[in-house]
Amino acid sequence: MHAKLLEEQFPDLISRIAQVRRDIHAHPELAFGETRTAALVADYLRGLGLEVHTGIAQTGVVAVLKSGEGGPAVALRADMDALPLDEHNHFPHRSKQPGVMHACGHDGHTAMLLGAAEVLGKTRNFRGTVVFVFQPAEEHEGGGQRMVEEGLFRRFPVDMAFGLHNWPGLPAGSIAVHQGPVMAGADRFDITITGRGGHAAMPHQAVDVVLAGSALVQALQSLVSRNTDPLDSTVLSVTRFEAGHADNVLPETAQLGGTVRTFRPELQAAMEAGMRRICTGIEATYGVGIDLEYERGYPPTINADDAAFLCREVARQVAVGGEVHTQLKPSMGAEDFAFMAREVPACYVWLGNGPGEGGCMLHSPHYDFNDDVLATGIRYWVRLAERALPNDA
Repeated sequence: MHAKLLEEQFPDLISRIAQVRRDIHAHPELAFGETRTAALVADYLRGLGLEVHTGIAQTGVVAVLKSGEGGPAVALRADMDALPLDEHNHFPHRSKQPGVMHACGHDGHTAMLLGAAEVLGKTRNFRGTVVFVFQPAEEHEGGGQRMVEEGLFRRFPVDMAFGLHNWPGLPAGSIAVHQGPVMAGADRFDITITGRGGHAAMPHQAVDVVLAGSALVQALQSLVSRNTDPLDSTVLSVTRFEAGHADNVLPETAQLGGTVRTFRPELQAAMEAGMRRICTGIEATYGVGIDLEYERGYPPTINADDAAFLCREVARQVAVGGEVHTQLKPSMGAEDFAFMAREVPACYVWLGNGPGEGGCMLHSPHYDFNDDVLATGIRYWVRLAERALPNDA
């Protein structure tokens, strides 16, 4: 759908969707608590005459739009949750909920998909089925995983699934499409080291967990520098080290924690195995006990070749100035759209949100979604559905 056609057919759409976006921004809700947002989404979709399903993964909403007889099906997904963060903006639509804000643009993602549903519902220039997925709890809580586990694609079978995220730092309205990995897998770990406490002046009578923990932190880095192919991007970060409270006491225990990021599922398994091997070695060397709890988080988000090709073609038609980025490095951030991409061929793209000046980056208390890119996002979704579900009539 060309820009002029959108404005001509739906002259007030963008202004209305901007108001919806700002309303959602002003009333942010955390993971699995998006009750107001879900009700707003469901009411909007019912007003368009779509078949609406609620309560999927607690607060998720799915709407179905069919056109013509038969044809394939695609899923278009937006996330709805906010972050536990105090907003530092002062515009009229700033968060009304202390300690909660839309600092990642999910308000914009939801609004754009609602706009696309309205356009597709009225134009019907496709043959097949569009499944609009409004997902809860993307921020660390795995709402996408729960939707899949609760039978999202069994209840609503699709041939492909598509996701979109705004991306500060890219020119507004440009679109980035990656081939293969686009977001990293994210695991977390907690380590408890147990020794024997004692007087700091008599370390020979104790088993020093701080010394063992320090050695462990350094040894873990060898998994990246010496046990991983340099061409494989992997990050292991120990982000927490807690031990003791007094300057004359060697503590009994130490707690460490952190994250592992990688773009290949097999590397997630290799990193866990390597961490367990090193922990066993440190136990023997320092005479301590070590308990490692390793939790698999979001898997890597990997774009399927055919889906990525389709998205690139659509992006070239709708991006502002035709600006499409195909050579950007993937991000070490994680995204639970990955659970959907493991089930069906999928593609996840970045929509440029502008330069991010003044700290307006993702997860910043100064962030705000750029309403100037709403039209591009809506055009992208509409044209993508039309290309994926061609009308042969």
